[in-house]
Amino acid sequence: MTPGARVQALIELTEDVGRGGAADAAASSYFRARRYIGSKDRSWIADRLYAGLRRRARVDWWVNRVLERPAEAPPPASRHRVLADLVLTGDPAERVAGWFDGGPYRPEPPSRAERTLLAALDGKPLDHPDQPDWVRSEVPAWVQDLAPELFSDPEELAALATGAPLDLRVNPLVGTREDALAQLAMAGIVAEATNLSPLGLRVAGRPPLGREPAFTSGLVEVQDEGSQLVALLTDAQPGHAVIDFCAGAGGKTLALAASMQNRGRLIACDISAARLERAVVRLRRAGVHNVERRALDGESAGWLKRQSGRFDRVLVDAPCSGTGTWRRNPDMKWKLGPDDVAELSTVQACILARAAALVRPGGRLVYATCSLLAAENQAQVEGFLASHSAFRLLPMGEVWQATIGTSPPGDGPYLSLSPGRHGTDGFFTAVMERAAG
Repeated sequence: MTPGARVQALIELTEDVGRGGAADAAASSYFRARRYIGSKDRSWIADRLYAGLRRRARVDWWVNRVLERPAEAPPPASRHRVLADLVLTGDPAERVAGWFDGGPYRPEPPSRAERTLLAALDGKPLDHPDQPDWVRSEVPAWVQDLAPELFSDPEELAALATGAPLDLRVNPLVGTREDALAQLAMAGIVAEATNLSPLGLRVAGRPPLGREPAFTSGLVEVQDEGSQLVALLTDAQPGHAVIDFCAGAGGKTLALAASMQNRGRLIACDISAARLERAVVRLRRAGVHNVERRALDGESAGWLKRQSGRFDRVLVDAPCSGTGTWRRNPDMKWKLGPDDVAELSTVQACILARAAALVRPGGRLVYATCSLLAAENQAQVEGFLASHSAFRLLPMGEVWQATIGTSPPGDGPYLSLSPGRHGTDGFFTAVMERAAG
């Protein structure tokens, strides 16, 4: 592809994401429909897309400043964003203008406003002392009120603005971490053991894994180290009855099945039957055969009532704002607002109450989110415990020692992981036990 054709593809993808599409799904669909695009071109387009999303607040600030757009104006046009991002990250204005020449598969020539942008931004740095804190930090303004502690932690803000590493979980049903390291090394893939998860590997770069024997044999599965720890802390044992109440596509379900050594009853639930269906291939590849999938639809109330008090472990990986995954999904941060967080908090409380009814006396309820917001984490657990006297919070240090066997990465009754402090996605976990008898 010519540079101009690459830029045109980037504009089209930026437009898709701006209309509300998820960046990963939009990119996957775009490239699947254009298989003629080579791997180097795909990498350039995808890398620029994600990098642009991580710089979006500062780029938009510059566009609005140069074009004298009011603060309440809609977001800038995708062409404006892409053009400004290219110039602000080092491409000379003259070169960029040359890519917008209206040739085959290339962008139309710059408009008057775009020529103004080119001239004003040429040679300018991305950062500017007039930018508000939330703009410089690339975090939505509303987060300052819900998570003020983030703005006092430059390391955390910097980590949220970078890309996430590629982590793998070793599947004990197939082999060991040493087996996985050896197989990956034979394929020329550099990896090392993760610091916290005893089953984790962190891979250097972004090598394609889809056809590697370590992946196709089920020996490794892509899963962030923090997510691995949530599953391990659930302490699912062989012979247990376990339910993954918000299973999604089954990442934690796979980990729970491995902990159970394929023995016992494991149910993966989700409101989306389609998400559960996507787990089938992963379950088969991992050699997992003790999982029942169940969609929680309008007809599931009776089934849930019959399951009351039957489970040793109930994991609730609740739907949340996803603030802990913003480095992995930078588009998500611009699609949510404080009203969405308030609505999600209500949903979380409802789910937690429904899931609690499934826990047998002496069993455990594990609540987790990939959020950094106290409203979805500590406050949610405190509210639940205040209205469910049969449950008590287990000290995280004790649970960690019993399940993982090392020193926990922090004090306090909860596990609170973050990109800056731990190098994982942001994850919160609380383990609660129902009174016996």
